[in-house]
Amino acid sequence: MVRSHVLICGGTGCTSSGSVAIQEAFKSNIEACGLGEEVKVVETGCFGLCALGPVVIVYPDGTFYSRVTAEDVKEIVEEHLLKGRKVERLIYSDTGEDVEDVTTVALNDTTFYKSQNRVVLRNCGVIDPESIDEYIAMDGYAALGKVLTEMKPEDVIKIISDSGLRGRGGGGFPTGFKWSLCAPNKADQKYVVCNADEGDPGAFMDRSVLEGDPHCLVEAMAIAGYAIGATEGYVYVRAEYPIAVKRLQKAIDDAREYGLLGKDIFGSGFDFNLHIRLGAGAFVCGEETALMTSIEGNRGEPRPRPPYPAVKGLFGKPTVENNVETFANVPQIILKGAEWFASMGTERSKGTKVFALGGNIEHTGLVEIPMGTTLRHIIYDIGGGIPGGKAFKAAQTGGPSGGCIPASLIDTEVDYDNLTAIGCMMGSGGLIVMDEDTCMVDMAKFFLEFTVDESCGKCTPCRVGTKRLLELLDKITKGKGTLEDVDRLEELCNYIKQNSLCGLGQTAPNPVLATLNFFRDEYVAHVVDKKCPAGVCKDLLKFNIDMDACIGCGMCARNCPAGAIHKTEYVAPGHKLFSYEIDNEKCVKCGVCMDNCKFKAISKI
Repeated sequence: MVRSHVLICGGTGCTSSGSVAIQEAFKSNIEACGLGEEVKVVETGCFGLCALGPVVIVYPDGTFYSRVTAEDVKEIVEEHLLKGRKVERLIYSDTGEDVEDVTTVALNDTTFYKSQNRVVLRNCGVIDPESIDEYIAMDGYAALGKVLTEMKPEDVIKIISDSGLRGRGGGGFPTGFKWSLCAPNKADQKYVVCNADEGDPGAFMDRSVLEGDPHCLVEAMAIAGYAIGATEGYVYVRAEYPIAVKRLQKAIDDAREYGLLGKDIFGSGFDFNLHIRLGAGAFVCGEETALMTSIEGNRGEPRPRPPYPAVKGLFGKPTVENNVETFANVPQIILKGAEWFASMGTERSKGTKVFALGGNIEHTGLVEIPMGTTLRHIIYDIGGGIPGGKAFKAAQTGGPSGGCIPASLIDTEVDYDNLTAIGCMMGSGGLIVMDEDTCMVDMAKFFLEFTVDESCGKCTPCRVGTKRLLELLDKITKGKGTLEDVDRLEELCNYIKQNSLCGLGQTAPNPVLATLNFFRDEYVAHVVDKKCPAGVCKDLLKFNIDMDACIGCGMCARNCPAGAIHKTEYVAPGHKLFSYEIDNEKCVKCGVCMDNCKFKAISKI
């Protein structure tokens, strides 16, 4: 009988850090110690603490080892699994306020986890995502069984509507209402479509669900199919997610083998089949009509609405489309009820939200928190704050389609309506944290570069307008802009928002408008003072050597790749001394001189 389980993160983040080699090392060392019948190695999905990977959890004691390497495995096996002595040097030290003994730390005891409420991520890092039996052991497919044997389609739609679940893909459209629009429409075929084409820079929420709990998506889409009268479903997932695609395909195959997909599921007479379609990474295919056009085998371009997909969607048939996170909530709502789900969150934003924390923050990774949690709590209590003790400046929500929340609004409760009220949006859940060294003009330019590249080009406001926006931002960051250009930026943003065909163009100006709203002084500094306050924009950057602080060691000059630093002499009171000067005409603004100066004598001006 197995007495211990070793759970190893097999998500993309930890896999890229060597978790596959760690798994193999555990298996070989466990066999070498004669523990093959007593200890089982399990590859799981993402635990969430991506900055600490590769992550290993040993059960039943729940010991949480972080940043494990293949070289550490032998010690863990011989000391912990064989002799019962935990390897303290590898145990994560963030124990929270209530845990004093580092050797007793479990994952749920960390400050990162204490404030979370894992609904969507409930099985990620807990089960083997490639085992249908483990999913079933966690009440998997019980919701589908309940729906098909105890409920009518209209009952399913009502419970989803009463729960207050809103689309987690960005728009926040009420899920039950969307299903109710499609259900009455008569057709010889209807479809359920899942948008797993996660395209926001820094977003990996849906990928982690597919990698860690693929069966929850299979089950939820079958439930949606029953609710609207569809017998076919498509998951549109980006091809750059090979682990997610592999595990999802296995989940579909296993569900079909178990009779949970296909003909006459649960003897109910309901048929449902599921297919995977790979996307090529086009951001515009996150828009539902462009996504459906791509599934049909055509270039991914949006279609004018109306007609809406509920009437005329995939292959011209009535279709319901939701993203992975939205679907992942459905089985739990069916099992635990609408009131349970609605008890979490705020009045108009129910349930939880998964965020991918990235940027200038200690604990990058995945978090799932109740709607209405403040940004301060997310950044400082869960995320561990800003590295190096630097000041928080802003957080970008919604990726290229979103806006930024400045430090002055850090106590904003994060939900759909509060973010919209300050000119931001929830988006799919990417949350990029920026510190005092971030140039907000440059940040807006970064996101515009992305949307210009990703525009499908079908409509002029987006195709041409975003290009003109980018040209103005480039001009400003090079110190060639004027105050009139700043005014033109705002005017052009509003025009693009009002006239673009789809959500990509309609939201592309958001980062510019948000930074103009909250950080207009930085735009003014770029065009009036010809300075970048954060010292980021290279064309406005100069380096200076403080002769009083310089000791003349010459490390800056020896490491300068452009030969822009030369020795000079100057007269101090009673002395002739040597120092160094920077020729800013030759300087390539690489910052190597600052990195090599141990005496902090070089600064940006």
